[in-house]
Amino acid sequence: MHPDTPTEGVALTELNRYQGVDLRARQADMKVRMDKAGLPYGERTHTYNSRLAQELSKWADTQKNGELLHYAIYEAYFVDRKNIGQKNILLDLVESNGLSYENAKVVLEQRSFKASVDEDWRKSHALGITGVPTFIAGEYSLIGAQEYETLAQLIEYATTDAAKNDRV
Repeated sequence: MHPDTPTEGVALTELNRYQGVDLRARQADMKVRMDKAGLPYGERTHTYNSRLAQELSKWADTQKNGELLHYAIYEAYFVDRKNIGQKNILLDLVESNGLSYENAKVVLEQRSFKASVDEDWRKSHALGITGVPTFIAGEYSLIGAQEYETLAQLIEYATTDAAKNDRV
């Protein structure tokens, strides 16, 4: 969502949204949420440009067992603190998950799925999405990782609000 992030990444402490924020406390809160959801989570220090990872993920969607790459990229970024903006890291993930290294390399070199990701970004911006994950229900949205109960409340509120508007 932030294409201006340099390939080498940016320290979280340098980002405006983290200025004056107790980063360790936020990460501890996120760790609790991830543990509750049964997902691994590491203490990140940097954010990286995920554009190539998004393009490669689009390609993976066209491959048998491609969903394995989605989880591998998540784990590389959020658990292992790897720079998913680097082609060699992405290609290692492809290979370790049984997908074609050569085909993935071509996809990254030719930017074969760039237009598809561009379209996703256009749709996201049109919806006002500025971060991931974003959850949308009706005319309402929540940005950031949320607990199940919070998502259920969003859906209930949106459907109740929609029902009220239908009666008018």
